[in-house]
Amino acid sequence: MGEDGRGRVGLPTGAVAQAAGSSSLAARARALIEANHGTHRGLVRAVLGQLEYICGTADDYLECDFRTVKRLVFVCLGNINRSAFAHICAVSLGMRAASVGLATTAGAGVPARTVDAAAQLGRDLAGHRATPLADFRRETGDLFLVMELRHARLLRKLGIPGDQIALLGAWAMPVRLHIHDPHGLSDRYLMTCLHVLDTAVRNLVKRLRHEGSPCVSLVA
Repeated sequence: MGEDGRGRVGLPTGAVAQAAGSSSLAARARALIEANHGTHRGLVRAVLGQLEYICGTADDYLECDFRTVKRLVFVCLGNINRSAFAHICAVSLGMRAASVGLATTAGAGVPARTVDAAAQLGRDLAGHRATPLADFRRETGDLFLVMELRHARLLRKLGIPGDQIALLGAWAMPVRLHIHDPHGLSDRYLMTCLHVLDTAVRNLVKRLRHEGSPCVSLVA
C-alpha cells in the first residue's frame, strides 16, 4: 500500500496481483472493491458521498473557521479503529485532539490487528480506550471530524452546531467524504483506510498550522 506521485492511495501489491491474476472480471472487480472500499456497501456509500460533494449538499461539512478551533475531536461508531487512529495521528503531529464513538462501550480496546496495522505506520494504539459520546465533555472550540455524512447529520440532531462539524475525508487526496468502517473487513482494506486517514489528518494539520489555529499544541 502506498501513494502515487499525486498523493493518491494505491492498491496494495497483493491486491493488484490477485486482481490481475484472475481470469474472471467479477473476481477482479471484487478484489478492487475489497482493497479500496471494503465491501460493495462501502463502494456505494463512497459514490453517494462523492455525489453529495458534486451536488453541494455536503458543503456545510467541508470547511470551518480554523482560527476558532481549539481541539480536534475525531468521531466514528466504535472509537476503536477510524477515530482512534486519526486521534493518535493528530496528537503525534502536535495537535490538541480527542476521539469518541457514537455507538461504543466505554473502555473498549483497539482490535489487535488494527494495533498491528497502525504500528506499521508508526502509530501506537495499544493504550487507546473507547469513549462514548455520552461520556465526552465538550469544550469551546471543539471541531468534530466525522468519517461519514450520516455521522455529521446525527451530531446535528444531538445539538452540535453544524459549524463545529466537518468531514475528515474532505482533506484526503483525493477527496473521500465516506471513509468506510474497516471493522471485520479484510486486512487490505484496513490498511487502505489507515492510509486515507493518515493523509487526511496530515493535510488538515497543514491547514491548521497555516491558519494559526490555537489547537496546535506543539511544534512537530
